[in-house]
Formats: sequence, C-alpha cells, structure tokens
Amino acid sequence: MHHRSIQILLFLLAIVVTGYLIPDKTVIPVQAASKKDWNRSSFWFEPWGQSGVHKGIDIFAKQGQPVISASSGLVIYQGQLGIGGNVIAILGPKWRIHYYAHLAEPTAAPWFVASGERIGSVGTSGNAAGKAPHLHYAILSLIPLPWRYSQATQGWRQIYYLNPDEVLAGGS
Repeated sequence: MHHRSIQILLFLLAIVVTGYLIPDKTVIPVQAASKKDWNRSSFWFEPWGQSGVHKGIDIFAKQGQPVISASSGLVIYQGQLGIGGNVIAILGPKWRIHYYAHLAEPTAAPWFVASGERIGSVGTSGNAAGKAPHLHYAILSLIPLPWRYSQATQGWRQIYYLNPDEVLAGGS
C-alpha cells in the first residue's frame, strides 16, 4: 500500500475512534418527561404506517412542551422532512444521529447544541397531524452494529438503529 494511503487511513481511523471517545450522557429529550410518557415496546413495532416498522419511540407531552437535545452534538439538519414534519437531526458522540420529529417548531442553534439545550417544542407536524402531541425520537448509528441484525421485518436495518428506551435507561 502506498505511504500516502496509509496516512489517510490512519487519519480516518483516528477520527472514528475520537467520535467514540467523546463522553455521551443522554437525557430524555422532552423537558419534565419520564419513562412513563412512552410505550417501551413501540421500538421496531409493526405494522407502522408508511415506514413499516417504528424505528424510534414516541414521547407524549403537552403541545408546546420544550424539546431538549438528548445529547451534545452538531445540528446537521433542521427543517421539513415528509412524514416527520418539522424535524431536527443532531450528530452526537459515538457517530449517532439523534432524530427529533413532529416538532411544533424547531429552534436549535445553527451548529452546536449542548445536552439539555432547548431545540424546539412538542407538536403534531407531519403524519402526527390529528394525533396526540408527541415527539418521535430515534437514534441512528452511522457505524453499522451487525450484532443488532434480526429476522424481524426490515431486521437488516436494525444494524443502524438503537432502541432509545435502552439508551435512555443507560444502556447501549
């Protein structure tokens, strides 16, 4: 292998490892919410509308309740996204994207947010229109996690998703 190629691979490896070394203290992303505000069995539940399976959890709260960043990170998207309505995606430690959907309005800072910082409010945008106000919260891993593969519907996609209920309980 060429010397320059080795340098580039080592640099990329250092970046990946650094992402895993950043401490991550994940908090419940709805202010004043607790574990009783979502159904622990809703992750990867089917059938679930257009998406087939539910790749996150829905945290129910009053319309307008503050949504806070579950983890520190970089805001990589803020805007409208189909069935998610008003959404925010934040790249956090361990190369995980924290996805917040159905917001009444997103209010994240344009770049970096700290864990616990307000990023919007609970709403009913997207396909949550006409339903009880809630935050759809999902965690996607940019690095595949092959041990998460299962025989469930779309089970191969589970290598890219973490169960928010488990993460918020201190696991994963």
